[in-house]
Amino acid sequence: MKTMPRGRAIRAVFPLLAVAVGWAAGQGPRNLLTGGLSEQALAAVLIPAAQWHPYPTIRDRADWEAVPQEIRAGFVREAQQSLGTAWERIPATVTLQYIRNGNRSHYDVMNTRQREKLTTLVLAEVFENEGRFLDEIADGIWAISEQTFWGSTAHLGMQRAGNGLPDVTEPIVDLFAAETGALLAWTDYLLGDRLDQVSPLLRKRIRAEVDRRVLTPALQRDDFWWMGFGERKNVNNWNPWINSNWLTAVLLLEADPRRRTASVYKIMRSLDNFINVYPDDGASDEGPGYWGRAGASLFDNLELLRSATNGAVDIYRSPLVRNMGQYIYRVYIKDEYFVPMGDASAKLRPDAELVYQYGKRIGDPVMQGFGALLAQRRGPYRPGSGSPGRVLPALLVAREIATARASEPLLGSVWLPDLQLMAARSTPDSGARLYLSAWGGHNAQSHNHNDVGNFIVYGDGRPVLIDLGVETYSAKTFSSQRYEIWTMQSAYHNLPTINGVMQGAGREFQAKGVSFEESANRVTFSADIASAYPAEAAVQRWQRGVTLDRRTPAVELEDRYELTKWKEPVRLNLMTPLRADTSRRGEVRLGGLYILIFDPRQLHATVEEIRVSDQQLRSVWGDAVERLVLTTQGTALHGGYRVMLRAAK
Repeated sequence: MKTMPRGRAIRAVFPLLAVAVGWAAGQGPRNLLTGGLSEQALAAVLIPAAQWHPYPTIRDRADWEAVPQEIRAGFVREAQQSLGTAWERIPATVTLQYIRNGNRSHYDVMNTRQREKLTTLVLAEVFENEGRFLDEIADGIWAISEQTFWGSTAHLGMQRAGNGLPDVTEPIVDLFAAETGALLAWTDYLLGDRLDQVSPLLRKRIRAEVDRRVLTPALQRDDFWWMGFGERKNVNNWNPWINSNWLTAVLLLEADPRRRTASVYKIMRSLDNFINVYPDDGASDEGPGYWGRAGASLFDNLELLRSATNGAVDIYRSPLVRNMGQYIYRVYIKDEYFVPMGDASAKLRPDAELVYQYGKRIGDPVMQGFGALLAQRRGPYRPGSGSPGRVLPALLVAREIATARASEPLLGSVWLPDLQLMAARSTPDSGARLYLSAWGGHNAQSHNHNDVGNFIVYGDGRPVLIDLGVETYSAKTFSSQRYEIWTMQSAYHNLPTINGVMQGAGREFQAKGVSFEESANRVTFSADIASAYPAEAAVQRWQRGVTLDRRTPAVELEDRYELTKWKEPVRLNLMTPLRADTSRRGEVRLGGLYILIFDPRQLHATVEEIRVSDQQLRSVWGDAVERLVLTTQGTALHGGYRVMLRAAK
C-alpha cells in the first residue's frame, strides 16, 4: 500500500511483472517456512499429539461457559432442530448432474449441509454437556463415513477416471474432502471418550476413514496440482485451504510420530510453494472474495504451526505475511462493498473474527479495528457455514471482539504495484463522495475475467460504474468455454470494444507502461491496454488514463488510440446498476444522482437493459443492470475521447 503525502506529486511507473513471482530477480524462492528448518529440526519442536491442546475440549467447562450465553444458546437451538432429521444420501444421479447439465450446486449443497449439521451438533454438545446430542452425532459420523466421496463433484477431474462418479479405488484430496477430514478430526478431539459412550468403534472409524481419504493419499502423492510440486507452479487458494485442513487432521489424528512429522513438513513445503509465487504487495489476483481462502487460509496454517511447535515456527514478522492480511482492507470500499476483481462478488462479508485475529497477530490496529467493526455490524456469532477450525477461535474471542475498538479503514489511496491496482477517495478517511479503483494486469490471472484496464466508480459508498462479478459456478465456469459467459467478457466491463473485437484470454493479453501518480488534488492511473486485444482488433496503441479529481470531485476517463485499420466504430462500454437517461445530447444522467459528460461530436450514447437471471448476481444487483455504450463518430485511425463523471447538480 502507498498512502501518498499531500502537497507534492509522486509518480510510480512499473513494468508488468512476468508470472507473479514473490522474490527478486536472480534470487531463489523465499521458502519462509522450510528455508531455515529441516525435517529433523521440526521433529524436535513438534508437540506430540497426546500433549497438543490447541483449544479446550468438552471437559474444559470454564472455557466454554465463558462464551456469551446468547451464542451458546444459539448453537443449542440450531442443533435441537436437527434432532431426528435424516442424514442425506447423495444419489449417483445427483453426482452425475455436473457432466450431464453442468450443475454442481445440487451436489455441493447436500454435501455442505451434512458438514454444517455435524459441526452444529458437536458444538451444541460441547456447550450443553448433557449427552443429548451424542446419538445424532454418531449418526452423522456414520453417514459421512459411508458417503462415497467427501469432495465436490466438480473436482472429480483430478481422478484418473475423470469426471462423473467417484472411483473408490483412488481417493483424491480436494477442498471438501480435506474439510470433511478436519471436521471429523475436530469432532474426535472435542468430544473424545464421550463418543465411546455410544460405541468405541466411532473413533476407530473416524481414524480409518480420514487416513484412507486424506492422510495417506496426501502424504504418498505429489501430483495433486494444488500442492505445487509438479509443473504447475501458480497454485491458488486451494493450496492453503486444503493444507490447513490436512494439517489439522495430521496434528490431531496421525498416530505414527514419524509419519506425523513427515506430513507436517510436506505441508510446510507445499505452503512455501504458495508463498513463493505471491507478489510482494500481498495482493490476490483472485480478488477479495477469495481472501478468506487465500491469505486467510495461510493464517489458519500459521496459527496451527505456531501452536503445535510452541512458537518455534512463526513467520508473522515477514512483510509479505503482513501484506497478505492487510490486502482485505486495502480493497474495501464501504459497508459490504469491495473491489470485485476476478470472480469476487462486489458484496462481501469477511469473517470478522478472522480479520480481527490476523490483525492482532501482526500488530495492525487498523485491521483489528476493521474486524471489530465487521463483528459489530453482524451481531453475535451464530451457527453458520464456518469450518470448525475457524469457529473454535471465533467463539473463544467473542467477548474480546465485542468490546474491542471498531474502526473503518477508509484509506485515502492505495497502490498495489504487483497487482497493478489503484484505489483512491475524493475525501480521505471518509466514505462520502467519489471512490475510484482501476487495474491493469493480464488475462491469465487466477479466476480471471478479460478486464485489463477496467475501472469502477462508487459514490457515497454506493455503486455507480461497476464490475459485475461472477454468476453461480457451473461446469462452464472452469472450462474452455469460460469466456462464453457474458460476465467474463470485456464488453461487459468498463472497457472499449475495438473494431468489433473484445479482449483475449491468456498471459500475452496484458497492460503495458502502467503508472500511478498522486498529488493532493489528483490521482491518476494510466496504462497502454492495446496488448490486451487480439491482432484482429488492429490496435497499435490504446492509452487509457483514469483520474480522480478531488477538488470537483469528478472522475475523468481519457482514452487515446492508434489503429492500423478502421473496421467499425469503437464502442466504450460502461456498466451501471442505475437507470441511464440518454435523452440529452452530450450527457447521460445516472439514477438522477450522477452525470456523465462527453463531446457529442466524438461519442454517441445508447443504453440497453440487461435482465439478471442468475441468483448470485441478483443478490448483488437486483433484477437488471444497464450497459451504456458510447460509440465513436468518424473513421479516423488516430483519435481519442474524454468522459467525465460527477455528481448531478
